[in-house]
Amino acid sequence: MEEGKFDNLPGKGKPLRLGETNPHANPEWEVAFGIIKEAGFSLPWIEAIRDIEKELDEARHNLRLAWEEYNYGVKVAGTTRYAEPEWERARQAFREKLIELNKRIRDYNLDVPNTRFQRPVLNFEVEVDKISKGNP
Repeated sequence: MEEGKFDNLPGKGKPLRLGETNPHANPEWEVAFGIIKEAGFSLPWIEAIRDIEKELDEARHNLRLAWEEYNYGVKVAGTTRYAEPEWERARQAFREKLIELNKRIRDYNLDVPNTRFQRPVLNFEVEVDKISKGNP
């Protein structure tokens, strides 16, 4: 401290939020977790599920766009002949993405500290059905 090595740390001059506790954390580690959180870091399993959810949202968005293009193509052409191949390509890309995400979800489920944080794997047919029926 005398050398000034602690002078430019993130959060300098800001109050510690000691009242915000994690009921699942060991009380002896709560201060350490708070400092880590204030510095912008998180536990690896929390970061993993955030990344998974972000990629899932992007994949759903892309499939939704493909579904809208399919419907527009059918409406304009009056047939599925031209729109069907592109829709099938989008479905296949989505299926491959879900396979990858399901593997990551399974890995994530092994890392979480409690089973209540686990996430169910994704079902391709259910996901496509949601999109084709206009559900988010």
